[in-house]
Amino acid sequence: MLAQRTALFKSSGTAAASAAAKAAADAGQEIIDLTVGEIWSDLAPTIRDGAIEAIRKGVNRYTETIGMMALREALARKLSVDTGQVWRADEVAVTCGAKQALFNAAMVLLNPGDEVIIPAPYWTTFPAQVLIAGGQPVHVETRANGYVPRVEGIGAAITDRTRAIVVNTPNNPTGAVYDSETSVGIGRLAIERDLWIIFDECYGDFIHGDDAHHPIVSIIPEVRPRTLIVNSFSKSLALTGWRIGYLAAPKGVISAVKALQSHTTSNPNVIAQHAALAYLQNSDGSYESQLRSRLAGARQTGLSALSALTRIPVPKAMGGFYFYLDVSGLLRLTFGNGEAKTVDDVVNALRTKAGVAAVSGTTFGDPAGLRLSYGVPTEILEIGLTRLVEVLNAWE
Repeated sequence: MLAQRTALFKSSGTAAASAAAKAAADAGQEIIDLTVGEIWSDLAPTIRDGAIEAIRKGVNRYTETIGMMALREALARKLSVDTGQVWRADEVAVTCGAKQALFNAAMVLLNPGDEVIIPAPYWTTFPAQVLIAGGQPVHVETRANGYVPRVEGIGAAITDRTRAIVVNTPNNPTGAVYDSETSVGIGRLAIERDLWIIFDECYGDFIHGDDAHHPIVSIIPEVRPRTLIVNSFSKSLALTGWRIGYLAAPKGVISAVKALQSHTTSNPNVIAQHAALAYLQNSDGSYESQLRSRLAGARQTGLSALSALTRIPVPKAMGGFYFYLDVSGLLRLTFGNGEAKTVDDVVNALRTKAGVAAVSGTTFGDPAGLRLSYGVPTEILEIGLTRLVEVLNAWE
């Protein structure tokens, strides 16, 4: 008999979509996999060299539970530059990726029955971790406002049981970037209603066009005592498999996180820590610039291919590296027997007819959305999206 909490969640929908793509490929089908949230790239030289040097020196011992002091100090300096405010090492915890930072946040902030406001569509892990911690996700729809929540909508969702608001910008899965007015409004709500803000900016390095990323503590500094900033190196340095992230928060929160993490993973991988420290100490920014340039090119190639869609709006793709399609126009059509088509039918058709694997919006709480990653090589992306357009334009 399993614990009751296991009924509250299931495996990640993005992982399931990736597994379905792999199964199809293993069965002999040619598959272009656009499901996974990572960038196909070589290592940054500073990351590679830092890891090799640590291994050469025989580094293999535990570090402090929430990361080496030198790394936390370097991260505090980075946060100080990024936000325009002074951060200290005792306000930073190094974690096994951003997922652990978010899990830690949920576990140290939430009591059973506490509500957490999560704009939808949402990254599937947000509500899952709230449920694991005994809380209750409360979703606020954003589709009608270009996938950016309206402050009044968040305000209407607040109750006496609300404990926190999740702010994820640039957003996964939609690519929406919150404007400063929205972030300030959310911050003021949090202050007025005595709420925590969990600010996930893992895609903050990837902003396109005239949009800009605004760390919430930069534009409304008075919200800092109630804000937890979640970030990682997974996206910005194409380092997903290394599992190295961090949490910045008030000292009391970090102390609680340290105690919690001492009973879960203990310290993050020590070689990954040394690699991240070497990057922070020695990077000249050229790797990041090249990565952003490559993604910008892939985005333009993808948008050009998607512009041929006839019944689906071309996505804005303001931030991150996802195209998020609104396929609601296709779902009005029905099968011959009168059964309504769903976005899952669209995903299945793309995999079987186009050889393209995508993630269904149902994974993100959206019955009419579809996520495509453009972190793959540009030539593969162009082939995949051309096939996708052909199938969707012929949809009946």
